[in-house]
Amino acid sequence: MGVTVHVLTPGDKKHFPRKGDAVSVHYTGTLANGKVFDSSHARVAPFVFNLGIGEVIKGWDQGIPLMSLGEKATLTVSPDLAYGSKGVPPTIPPNATLTFQIELLKIN
Repeated sequence: MGVTVHVLTPGDKKHFPRKGDAVSVHYTGTLANGKVFDSSHARVAPFVFNLGIGEVIKGWDQGIPLMSLGEKATLTVSPDLAYGSKGVPPTIPPNATLTFQIELLKIN
């Protein structure tokens, strides 16, 4: 259980986001069957949130600080750090392991 980070394209390896930083990311979220359930690319604009204060799922709050600026990575998030036993009906089923392709665009 937890979050794993698989680096696809390394970032600068110098600038890492910390709790409270506003970060800007592009992402695509998929279920175990490969079905896309959400994507910032579809909305064109990057997704911006404050890291580490519960604005996103725990898997992101734990996984994104391991990424450096400009990095592209796959985050695999277990249900306990995603939406748990409730899921988000009808889009995300209960106890779903989620996979996110994330690009860390900006740290403020």
